[in-house]
Amino acid sequence: MESTFDIEDLKYPVGPLIRKDFYSAEEIASFTESIAAAPRLYKDTIEKLPASDMFKTYRPGSWNVQQLVHHVADIQLLHFLRMKKALTEPDYKDVTLIDMDKWVSTADGIDAPTEDSLIMLEGITRRYIFLIRSLNEDELSIEYFHPVRKYTVNQAQAIAMSAWHLKHHLAHIELAVK
Repeated sequence: MESTFDIEDLKYPVGPLIRKDFYSAEEIASFTESIAAAPRLYKDTIEKLPASDMFKTYRPGSWNVQQLVHHVADIQLLHFLRMKKALTEPDYKDVTLIDMDKWVSTADGIDAPTEDSLIMLEGITRRYIFLIRSLNEDELSIEYFHPVRKYTVNQAQAIAMSAWHLKHHLAHIELAVK
């Protein structure tokens, strides 16, 4: 029997990012707790996997588990960088972009131990959470334009995006290894 699957379910196992115009303090606190918990969830998931699972993918043509771990650490660093730039540079109007496919294709994205990225994810997340918790309403409203997504993002929305991103790729890893 041939298995069938919905490619959208594999691409977005936690659903697509749905951006709201406004997030309550309770929602931001929930996103913050989710971000803070993510390094432990990733570590717990990755530590119990055999080495052969690092090269499994969640759908045809997707990144493998090892690349996903490196990507998540890289993007957490990028989210932290974007927030710091938005808070400290009044002329920061266009978001800092990277070519994600090229980043996961560099030597470190392909061959570096996942433990390195798990350490990086833990450290950068601690700093990121500290910064997020320091933000006041004015700082949460600071915006920049995302030229790929074609919309403006404020810091509250960026926090929501970061929390979604971490859940999104953890679900990809779980799909790959089930």
